[in-house]
Amino acid sequence: MAETKTTNRWLMVAAALVMQLCLGVLYSWSVFRGPLMKELGWTVKQAGYPFMASLFFFTIAMILAGRWQDKAGPRKVAIFGGLLLGAGALLAGVLYKTVPGLVFAYGILGGLGVGFAYVTPIATCIKWFPDMRGTITGLAVFGFGAGTLIFGPLISKLIAGSGIAPAFFTVGAIMLVGVCGAGSMFKVPPPGYKPAGWNPPAPKAGAPKVGRDFTFGETVKSIQFWLLYAAYFCGSFAGLMVIGVMAAHGINEMNKEAAALAGVAVKELPADVTKAIAMQAAIATSALNATNAIVRVLIGAIADKTGTRICFLVTFILQVVAMLVLFPVGKSLFLLCIVAIIIGWNYGAMFTLFPATLLQYYGPTAQGSNYGLLFTAWGVAGFCGPYLGGKIQAITGSYLVPFAVAAGVLAVSVVILMTLKAPEKKHA
Repeated sequence: MAETKTTNRWLMVAAALVMQLCLGVLYSWSVFRGPLMKELGWTVKQAGYPFMASLFFFTIAMILAGRWQDKAGPRKVAIFGGLLLGAGALLAGVLYKTVPGLVFAYGILGGLGVGFAYVTPIATCIKWFPDMRGTITGLAVFGFGAGTLIFGPLISKLIAGSGIAPAFFTVGAIMLVGVCGAGSMFKVPPPGYKPAGWNPPAPKAGAPKVGRDFTFGETVKSIQFWLLYAAYFCGSFAGLMVIGVMAAHGINEMNKEAAALAGVAVKELPADVTKAIAMQAAIATSALNATNAIVRVLIGAIADKTGTRICFLVTFILQVVAMLVLFPVGKSLFLLCIVAIIIGWNYGAMFTLFPATLLQYYGPTAQGSNYGLLFTAWGVAGFCGPYLGGKIQAITGSYLVPFAVAAGVLAVSVVILMTLKAPEKKHA
């Protein structure tokens, strides 16, 4: 069935971008952390609990949302996620003065809301764009990375001007309108749909006959799925281990360099010098965040031309190299920014390449369920990577070992992706 005149598939992309920009608020927790510690006297550990809970329940919700969406369609799931997220943020404005209250409101309700909503734009958009699935997958996940760039400054201004509670209330209102509104636009194309003027490319001579899509049950029985899972875990583990400590590493090394040039101990550096160095290190983090968002779109378009396999290998090999050189470049702001850009680019590429590869291997029918399960690799890595990175750094007193471990873990992904082959197609 060709595209009808009444169907505007780009509305799905617009809705996906709006939704993902809103969902990107999850990564803006660091903006709340400082004011909470200052106002309530919380420790760094206490202020981290709500964010840790949000990541855990985000991942859990992805599994449930994927299965539900494949059965009921994306609209109900997206709106449900928006209601949970909006309610969680509003409730956080009431309960924010207690750690358990904020864990429940922001961590559990908010995390579940993001997870339920997150899976819907990807699975919806790729069904409307069989002619450019890599590009559209990148657009669908772009907003999640870019949302922090919007909500970070916005929340900072709200807290400075009105306080923590009003900031949570404003975020809650935005989530209810933005996520629920965007989700209400989602729908799946009719059976047999194809864009006007487009026909599936003819199979090459000798290529196996095109088969039906895999069911979720068939997907999880496939060894290729679990190899993709392992590669996703390794890439996420290394990225999350390093991203969280990059600025701290830069501050340490640049302080040492400044102290050596001044002929004094680090603790004797003037306050204005250490403050300027901290601001410089933040530039590297901003550069990483920016490329993390931009690459999600660009890598999809590249993958449509070259295939995901080549993109995977290039990005992961570059990431191994970047991890290996990260420690010595810490003393130079320019070099640290260059490496941060490379790491952000390669880390962000995963969020387009993995769902695109999953779609290529198993088809769009169960994409919601399939990617919901695959994404738990990121969730598990979100706990293991930062935790082990901090432990190793504390034991060794240096960031050299964590960065080397990250490079080694990434090398495992390279081996997997070099040897991975698509599963044999299913036939009706």
